Amino acid sequence: MATTLKFKVTFIEGVLGTCTNNKEIYREFIASKSPDASTVEDEVAAVGADEVVEKTMTVFPRDEEGRPFLYDYQVKGFFKSAGKALRRCTDTKSKKEKAYIQVIEDVIFICERKIPFNINGEITLCQRPLRAQTQQGERISLACSEEIPAGSSVEFSVLCMNDEHVPLVREWMDYGKYRGFLQWRNSGKGRFTYEEITD
Repeated sequence: MATTLKFKVTFIEGVLGTCTNNKEIYREFIASKSPDASTVEDEVAAVGADEVVEKTMTVFPRDEEGRPFLYDYQVKGFFKSAGKALRRCTDTKSKKEKAYIQVIEDVIFICERKIPFNINGEITLCQRPLRAQTQQGERISLACSEEIPAGSSVEFSVLCMNDEHVPLVREWMDYGKYRGFLQWRNSGKGRFTYEEITD
């Protein structure tokens, strides 16, 4: 039997955008990754390219009304990350679910394709240094991303085609207070609390 859970997520840390602001780079990347070419134009159209903003800056996609949003697959990506982490812990439901990635891909669905943010305050920029070890030595670059402030929220619904997966979804949502959505999660960005909404 299928169950639909509805969540309101409130961010306790800022959330960073992940989409490049350069439409051509974004088009090429999505085209190389997308299994369905018809989704490419939709995703490219959702990313606003402002000519005065650095091409390397990451932003949020915007809907037709200009509101920033999450895509459904970003929530699934969070579930996969949470499931992987919680499999390393004893006495978790994720530890007992050996095929958690197949479960997320095949029988757990996010009902909304685009999940708009309810923004608390102003969108700002987050700049931080990125360090990488290369064959030429350590390289440092500057990353810049749009940041939606703490206190902002999103609401989405999760369809579990099998009721036995409902406790797994709740466990993954609980993990959000430790490690959240999108970029720079190790610094605490994107962490959240949630409430389950009932009709």
